Amino acid sequence: MFNISKEFACCYGHRVFVQKLNEDFCAKGDTSTKCRHIHGHEGKLVVHIEANSLDDRSMVVDFKELGWLKDFIDDNIDHKFIIAEHDPMFQKLVVDTYNSAPTIDNAAFEPVTKEMLLADIDGYSQMVYAGGTNLCVGKTLDLTYLQPGTPEYETLEGFFIVKFVPTSEELSRWLYQIVDVKMVQIGAKVSRVEWHETPKSCAVYKGWQ
Repeated sequence: MFNISKEFACCYGHRVFVQKLNEDFCAKGDTSTKCRHIHGHEGKLVVHIEANSLDDRSMVVDFKELGWLKDFIDDNIDHKFIIAEHDPMFQKLVVDTYNSAPTIDNAAFEPVTKEMLLADIDGYSQMVYAGGTNLCVGKTLDLTYLQPGTPEYETLEGFFIVKFVPTSEELSRWLYQIVDVKMVQIGAKVSRVEWHETPKSCAVYKGWQ
């Protein structure tokens, strides 16, 4: 069995609004649920690809054939705030900000609702697909009718919306699915994905063998 890996770096924000602790297992004085706060990480992502045999180039895959993943991370994760659509603060952080944003030429629009922003309707949100595949992996907001350069616009363009709580565990599984659906097209098998949210804390998702 051959295994190659490639690392990617990014800075991202999230909020683990479901965090609660078994305090008897925590270090003395370290029982605060700070991950429920809005915060960020300098993350490292490691993707492992495996094969029983090498291709006609004597490779598992060429490392350059993971360049699409760097583009995906740079466009959708790096310096973005990953927010769950069912986060209790979604209304305040996203919907209310959208409705308070100045529009182009001060055009008058009806206030949007959370349902409108999450629906697959042109003009409100845009679906994001995994590396040109038909797998939808999240959404960004369509800011076509809002005034660029305003604080509201710059805040809203930084959100990446997902359907899950963005813990490191869920993010590692999410990235595994993204890489797997793309790399299978050239016969490559993803064995695992590591999501390092800090140099000392890492979650790993392994595919079923």
